[in-house]
Amino acid sequence: MADAPRKFIVPKDVTDALRTVQFPGGKENIVALDMVQEIRIAGKKVAFSLVFQRSDDPNMGEVIRLCEETIQRELGADVEIKGNITPKAIHQMERPILPGVKNILAISSGKGGVGKSTVAVNLAVALAKTGAKVGVIDADIFGPSIPKMFGAEQIRPAGVSIDGREMIEPVVQHGVKILSIGFFVAGDDALVWRGPMASNALKQLIADGNWGELDYLLIDLPPGTSDIHLTLVQTVPVTGAVIVSTPQDVALADVIKGVSMFRGKNVDVPVLGLVENMAWFTPEELPDNKYYIFGKDGAKNLAEKLDIPLLGQIPLVQGIREGGDSGVPAASDEQSPMGKAFLELAANTIRQVEHRNAQLDPTKKVKVSRK
Repeated sequence: MADAPRKFIVPKDVTDALRTVQFPGGKENIVALDMVQEIRIAGKKVAFSLVFQRSDDPNMGEVIRLCEETIQRELGADVEIKGNITPKAIHQMERPILPGVKNILAISSGKGGVGKSTVAVNLAVALAKTGAKVGVIDADIFGPSIPKMFGAEQIRPAGVSIDGREMIEPVVQHGVKILSIGFFVAGDDALVWRGPMASNALKQLIADGNWGELDYLLIDLPPGTSDIHLTLVQTVPVTGAVIVSTPQDVALADVIKGVSMFRGKNVDVPVLGLVENMAWFTPEELPDNKYYIFGKDGAKNLAEKLDIPLLGQIPLVQGIREGGDSGVPAASDEQSPMGKAFLELAANTIRQVEHRNAQLDPTKKVKVSRK
């Protein structure tokens, strides 16, 4: 029986097919060599750039021919590929930022006080518990709390030279690589910075960190919408956003603004889902009791209204607060009720990232236009 006709092509189909194309004389395929970039798909038309070390590479024509044949063999003879592969020399391409990072997740909230950083820290630890390689950037430049929550307040990142370039070695705690502006200022100092100063600090944490290979890099953003959010989407292609809220109406009203910002046509970052934090209060001595202090199912109902997945409901438990204060995140104890809640959140997040990557094109950085 013939294979069912392909309904649509996504970038992953292109890269999967091209993994069979080996660079002449080498042992690596062209995808592993990061030669395939700028994939563009419009119906049956497929286009991408092939990046070579030199503009006069003698293998250029042969590699392009192999790519054309492979795409039509693997994706269909009717795929329009001939003439749509653009060869470029590496000096013509912008130096990639975070080339070893597979997924960049923005952890956001509409307002402060909803436990966004607590969720970011525990989600990072829970993701690491699954065997994933995870990093966290504390982008809450004005109120960095990640060092304390990871028990790393007294640690200072070291400098390291990579290929002649000075970089910052992230601190590793609980299996997670972390960088924060809080590592570079005294704990009692007030950070009074203008917007450009804060934006430049974030860019340095992203571009100058020696992040290496990561499955997930979580960016803990400041509350609301600000210059920092715009700097992030202009600096790196964000895979998706996770938005944290409490169930109460005053927090949910600001969630809608945050969702609108990420979904706006000028930003266009997929929203992976909502996390309802402080969903109910459960006393540790009465683990089966639930008291809905901030209202019941507010974020769950909003997620349904906005057609966004609900990634998890995290209870208000004393142990989570104590873990944040002591530097031992609740998710580090995977056998505890809190640890299991964050492991479930991690599993749902992984599922949504995989679904997003299978169904949507890679996110592009926001281009700044100046008139």
